Amino acid sequence: MRASRRLLGSVAGLAALQGAGHGVMAADLAADLAADLAARLAAHPRTPVEYVRVCTTHGTGFFVVPGTDTCLRVSGRAQFHAGYVQSYSRSGVNGDLTNYWGAGRLNLDARTQTAYGTLRAFVRVDLVSRTGNYVTSGSQQRIARAFPALGVDTFGRAQQFVNVDKAFIQFAGLTAGRAASFYDFYAHDFEIAAASLGSDLFSTNLIAYTAKVADGVSATLSIEDPIYRKNPVFGNGIAGNTASQFQIFAPSNGNFAPLVVTDAAGLPVGEAFYDVAQRSRLPDIVAVLRYDGSWGSVQASAALHEINTGNAASLTRFSGAPTGAVATPRPATAYGFAVQGGLKLNLPTIAAGDALYLQGAYGDGATLYTGYANYTGSYTATASLGQGTAVPQDFVDAVLDPVTGRLDRSTSWTILASYLHNWNPNWRSAAFGSYGEIAFGKAARTGLGLLNFAGIPNPALRPGAFALNGTLRDANQLVAGLNLIWSPVRELDIGLEGLYSRVGLQSGRTIDLGRTPGAVVADVVDGVPVTATGAPLRTVSSTDVFQFRMRVQREF
Repeated sequence: MRASRRLLGSVAGLAALQGAGHGVMAADLAADLAADLAARLAAHPRTPVEYVRVCTTHGTGFFVVPGTDTCLRVSGRAQFHAGYVQSYSRSGVNGDLTNYWGAGRLNLDARTQTAYGTLRAFVRVDLVSRTGNYVTSGSQQRIARAFPALGVDTFGRAQQFVNVDKAFIQFAGLTAGRAASFYDFYAHDFEIAAASLGSDLFSTNLIAYTAKVADGVSATLSIEDPIYRKNPVFGNGIAGNTASQFQIFAPSNGNFAPLVVTDAAGLPVGEAFYDVAQRSRLPDIVAVLRYDGSWGSVQASAALHEINTGNAASLTRFSGAPTGAVATPRPATAYGFAVQGGLKLNLPTIAAGDALYLQGAYGDGATLYTGYANYTGSYTATASLGQGTAVPQDFVDAVLDPVTGRLDRSTSWTILASYLHNWNPNWRSAAFGSYGEIAFGKAARTGLGLLNFAGIPNPALRPGAFALNGTLRDANQLVAGLNLIWSPVRELDIGLEGLYSRVGLQSGRTIDLGRTPGAVVADVVDGVPVTATGAPLRTVSSTDVFQFRMRVQREF
């Protein structure tokens, strides 16, 4: 650039000399210099500056990426939570009353217009640091969305959460990548803690095709990753220790379930312990029919879900049993299913932005499709409603029947309602409630109970002692809440939410594990269960927990 300026100055000076009468020589020299300048400029052209332009094709917040025809929107969230929840125990990692949560979210939404419609790529990354009970989620560690602290005072109390929540491509009806399951409908958007009972995976891996059937009507077929919908097959019996069948599942020991096996003559020989940790073999098949209109939305969903086991890992022979050869065939694969219906009503006649969600789901061998485990914990065989609560809960998709060798599928169902009301542009609140039930096969549970109590000297005590065991008991669960959110300025929320949850047995009573953790019934005297030392045990039929949470959130 400086050389060009010097050349221009020389040309101007020569032009002045020519005007003063120096003639043809000056004119020739000026022409040579001008030609040299043109050559230099051609060899080093100046790149024109391209400024960022607003893109209005896809809505607000998009801009054109310089040098491309792609529109990009960058958005995100900063969030703080604090909460209080009851605790009934100070043993182990129990005893915390408060919890805290600091979170960040980044969204990237890239869209390009093509001859086939919009080509879209969307990425969402969540980063969370959280401590204390409830929010330090074992479910998220079990599904590899978070990792725990390992200190004496921090294990089970501190957790970092790093997750690629979304990363999908959409093009001409195709969706491929990590996205929300197409099966889901209500996404807990009205709640702070997202605690109501309902199917709502954070994300799964899928490939799906959506076709427009009519105005507002669409149909979707989705092939989805089964891992994110696998609750365990019940089993933690270790070879030679059938009593552990009715204790908490310990992943470090594997997941094994007993099956009584016979010889060629049909005589009982012993117990084979089968590896019932499921393998990822067939994808889940999801089909959806949906309608969206100005008044709201309605959706019907269905899913097919495989349940499988491994081979026998070991064999424990009964005392005095025949010593002949024993066949240990692998239990047959089972197939669970789930159906769900959802309705959203926009209610602008009450207030602008008001809406009501209604949803119901039923699952057979598909607990995570009904959302029955959503509040307490997923990807586990058993969990408690709160720290030290009295009644245990089981969430398994199936139980290996120790007599028939079949996978006895559990059944569950849930219903929920959630209503959002805007009091004015700055204040809104939501009320929500959900209820669900889960049931297990009676024959499979009875068979496991008889094996578990085989060591009791008096066989007559087995039914009474077994009846009070909390494992695989049919149960119900209620979760309800109310919140109030203040938005003093646009995209800033300050809110408070109260939650009540209750778990109850469908019938009978069980040992109060909150008072006597790990207690085992040895006898039943005048209807009162006692331990091996004769100490009486308290029994209960339900347990409940209150929780309060507050949130400060800024969207951008």
